[in-house]
Amino acid sequence: MEFKDEIPEEKRDNSEVFAETKDKSQTLDTMLEQSSVAGQQIARAASVVMLAYVFSTLIGILRGMVVSGAFGTSAELDSFNAANRVTELLFNLTAGGALGSAFIPMFTGMLTKREENKAWRLASGVLNTLLIILLIVAALMWIFAPAIVEKGLFVLTPGTQLTQIELTVRLLRIMLPTVIIFGVSGLMMGMLNAHQVFLWPALAPSAYSLGIILGVLLLPKSMGIDRLAYGTLIGAAGHFLLQAPTLFKLPKRAYFIGEGLKNKATRQVFKLMLPRIVGASVVQLNFVANTIIGLSLGEGAASAVTWAFTLMLMPQAAIAQSAGTASLPTLSAQYELGQHDTFRKTLSGIIRAVLLLAIPATVAMIILRVPLIQVIYERGQFDANSTAMVSWALLWYGAGLVGHCLVEVLSRGYYAMHDTRTPVIVGLLAMGLNIALSFLFVRLFIYMPHGGLALANSVATTLESIVLLIILRKRLEGLEGKQLFSATWKSLLASAVMAGVIWAWMRLMIGQSKYLVLLGGGVLGLLAYGVIIWLLKVPELRALLGRIKQKLGEAG
Repeated sequence: MEFKDEIPEEKRDNSEVFAETKDKSQTLDTMLEQSSVAGQQIARAASVVMLAYVFSTLIGILRGMVVSGAFGTSAELDSFNAANRVTELLFNLTAGGALGSAFIPMFTGMLTKREENKAWRLASGVLNTLLIILLIVAALMWIFAPAIVEKGLFVLTPGTQLTQIELTVRLLRIMLPTVIIFGVSGLMMGMLNAHQVFLWPALAPSAYSLGIILGVLLLPKSMGIDRLAYGTLIGAAGHFLLQAPTLFKLPKRAYFIGEGLKNKATRQVFKLMLPRIVGASVVQLNFVANTIIGLSLGEGAASAVTWAFTLMLMPQAAIAQSAGTASLPTLSAQYELGQHDTFRKTLSGIIRAVLLLAIPATVAMIILRVPLIQVIYERGQFDANSTAMVSWALLWYGAGLVGHCLVEVLSRGYYAMHDTRTPVIVGLLAMGLNIALSFLFVRLFIYMPHGGLALANSVATTLESIVLLIILRKRLEGLEGKQLFSATWKSLLASAVMAGVIWAWMRLMIGQSKYLVLLGGGVLGLLAYGVIIWLLKVPELRALLGRIKQKLGEAG
């Protein structure tokens, strides 16, 4: 197989790109059928991933309850979040999404062509190279941790007590091994997804959350915040161990200890990773910048932003990450086989489904944010003041949920086309805007300035999603715009009705149990949205109900 450099899309007509591989589909055994079958395959996989993510989200909520009850929005938790940002930065720079976006399309392409030996040589070469890189990076970070913390994280807070700096350094060093573990585990996730195995990789985050819970609850309280750091180590190990048995059962699996950068395919993966690494570095540096700014806004501000962002990511994971994870192998195979029209229809269907879920999720989360935070977090050290701080940040983060979901899915379309450059360039511009707006908005927000950090993120991400959509639509010569517009306005109308129902319920339940307010508002809002979507004859809902009816008939 000849491995080409990244396709310079701006210099080539997209029809020519797909035409190059059109003849291949006449001789290759296809993994997929036409768009309807591919859509059903993605829907089934996405359903599995979504259920797993929902379960992981529930475990994550439990984790939030345990951690917030133990540490609230304290300065110690600020130190942990600061240290955790550094480990996340390292992981995303060296592996993370950058690795998956480059590895999965190439690995899937080889499997599609029945080139299993080449595929596993590629996987072995990437694994061996990645391990060396991660070990070196972790060792360097261990050595230079004091300088990184003092001169980096607390650069805007020169009056920070030495004890907090020392605490952050200690926590960072404890958590550094997670960078290596997650690197290997993330690559394992890509191998399984390429084989259409989604359940265990999607459940892996729940193992991570359980590890943190065990660390906080079972380790001696005298260890203080260190319990949380050691819990991340336990959770990272669980993330890896949950997936390993399934990987070892894959057919024709092989490991080549001598493979590395001498393998041309391995070098191609890391070459495709480079733009994503740049993009990931900017994204993570943006998170670090927000943490630094948050640390300068007073005790608890950085933690409040982190809690709110975590809540916003819960529906984003269930809606967009599930769809993106399930669709990338299928989209990659369609591109490899030159199925231009099928690729476009499949991607358009995914975008419509995401919009129909993300828009109402945004509205419900914004309206119900206070009882949501009260139910999940308000206990122990997390008091009413903490709720007010987190709910204020969640209000502005929630406004960007649709944008976050679209970016997650649209990026997969580019990655399937072996284009890691375009999403990164757009992401660079968006994240630069994010950082600039962060400094501006915290000055404009007189009341709880940390809300400005959340609003900056939402504005930048929304603009990023719009630009990605425009470019992709032009590149694919359309994205079924009428269907997209129809799904959007119908979802907006149904969400408006849903908002009115939830608001009326909350007015009626003033002074009642927070659990009743949250549960009743969620159920009534969901029913209202579903009824309106049904009356508007949204085809995706009717297709879903048809499949459910068919399954029930088969079961009967």
